[in-house]
Amino acid sequence: MNNDYKSPSFKKLLDSLQQQSWELELLISGFAIFGLFTAYEPIKIEMVNASNEQQVYGFVIYFLALTACSILLFNLLLHVILRGLWIGALGLRYVSGDIEFEKLKYADRFKKYLSKRIVSFDRYIGSLENYCSILFAVSFLLIFYVLALTVVIVVLVLIATFIISNDDLPYWVSNGLGVTLIVFLAIGMFLTFFDFITQGLLKRNRIIAKLYFPIYWVFSFLTLSFLYRPLVYNFLDNKFGKRLILLLTPIYILILIIASLEYKKSNFLDKERNSSSQFANKENYMDLMTEEGDYPGELVIPSKIIRTPYLPIFIPFRENLEDRIFAYDSTLTPQNDRRGLSSGIQFGTSWQDEWKTKAQRDSVRKRYLQIFNETYYFKIDTLEMDSDFIVTTNNTGQLGFETNLGIRDITEGLHVLHLNRIRKHKDTIQKLLEAQVPFWYFKE
Repeated sequence: MNNDYKSPSFKKLLDSLQQQSWELELLISGFAIFGLFTAYEPIKIEMVNASNEQQVYGFVIYFLALTACSILLFNLLLHVILRGLWIGALGLRYVSGDIEFEKLKYADRFKKYLSKRIVSFDRYIGSLENYCSILFAVSFLLIFYVLALTVVIVVLVLIATFIISNDDLPYWVSNGLGVTLIVFLAIGMFLTFFDFITQGLLKRNRIIAKLYFPIYWVFSFLTLSFLYRPLVYNFLDNKFGKRLILLLTPIYILILIIASLEYKKSNFLDKERNSSSQFANKENYMDLMTEEGDYPGELVIPSKIIRTPYLPIFIPFRENLEDRIFAYDSTLTPQNDRRGLSSGIQFGTSWQDEWKTKAQRDSVRKRYLQIFNETYYFKIDTLEMDSDFIVTTNNTGQLGFETNLGIRDITEGLHVLHLNRIRKHKDTIQKLLEAQVPFWYFKE
């Protein structure tokens, strides 16, 4: 096939493909909608899990993936509906031809009004064709916009993490260069967004365009616009495409507002409340977390009704929990924090130089667990209970801390389990209530 875009044969081929593109559009839309519906729920579950585990990077990735799925689903479903309407209109035209207002025998007022509004059935079919073709292209263009926003946010985070917060760099580099880059990116993001929503206003004035061009050049790489730039400018030079984009913007805003609505059944009762002495949330009971999207709360026990003389307790590991341990005992704080994204390819040991031997690493882990046991303790009602945690994984493979409390001597009936934490604040020791979980104890 000749790919010379200037040759008449290539133009003829494109014209031919253009006439048949609706078949490809429907085929791609069908497969894409099926795949998106299949992927939507797993992505949503992973986003919730990343949020609960306080994995910032994972949450951002899954949130953006869910946003892209939502945009594509809405646009492609709308595209299939409009394309179906277009096919139906074509079939009706074959049977009935154009609209003949004279045969309807309407009054002159309605006849003139409808003739002015509809004009012809062929024009209606042509408008549907334009909407379908442009909507299909817009659907995938919006994904590139989501990707562009992701890249810019990641660059901001990398600058903040590896330049501004890097203690190994000189002050003038970490603050001077880092802050300068952040300010430049913030101004660039605002100007780029303003230029986008005004459809190129900053490019029209000669002086402003000269000042804006360096920012545009930098952000053309950050936003990966070289991948989709021809699509953007092809939309901007088409009035029909502009109108459709302006129409979709309020629709997206309306969808966000509708999605945020919820119906409240009670002024006082809410099923999303944290567990307390009056309320039991299923996130604190292992046997109630039966769905794939269920995630454990701060504290998990087997069931609301306990019949054994011991009470198993599981505390899921979260990233802020390790920060609390470092704040309580600063000697455990590593020289280089290894949390966050990292490659699975390791050259040499994955531990830093301060812990070279296995004995040193075991000693640090032992001290880590010791501090956890010192800072967390339980009460059942007002009775303080001894606990001894070990590190383990639960039945879903989640990392956390587990212990068992002896409850043989407590009375039968309703009790409330309190999880308390000790923290050092300046020169004082504070005791904080972390979670409460009600349960009934009945002896076998």
